[in-house]
Amino acid sequence: MIGLALLYFIWKYYSELATEHGKHKWGFALLGIATYYAGTVVGGILLVVFGILINSNFVEDTGDAVLGLMAFPFGLLSVWGLYKILQKKWSNAAVTLDSESLDGDLLKEKNKN
Repeated sequence: MIGLALLYFIWKYYSELATEHGKHKWGFALLGIATYYAGTVVGGILLVVFGILINSNFVEDTGDAVLGLMAFPFGLLSVWGLYKILQKKWSNAAVTLDSESLDGDLLKEKNKN
């Protein structure tokens, strides 16, 4: 149940970001959810590789649920990172054409032609 709530909030924030910037909301909401799962899988693989490298019985002694909980922050971090990257990229792409900016009048004239 908690996992469904997490997926809902990922969907919600990504779709709001996409709608705010005029992008396809379902596509980017699904991208956010896929990013969470990909980050969790990569985090799990990194944990297993680290356990093998330190030559311990970490992988054999640790249950699947515990490994899943340990990989959980990797998924959240990847979702947050992609969200910030998209937010910064789309915010920089928006050019304001107000006269208070240094070249606002020049940009308005250029767009008229």
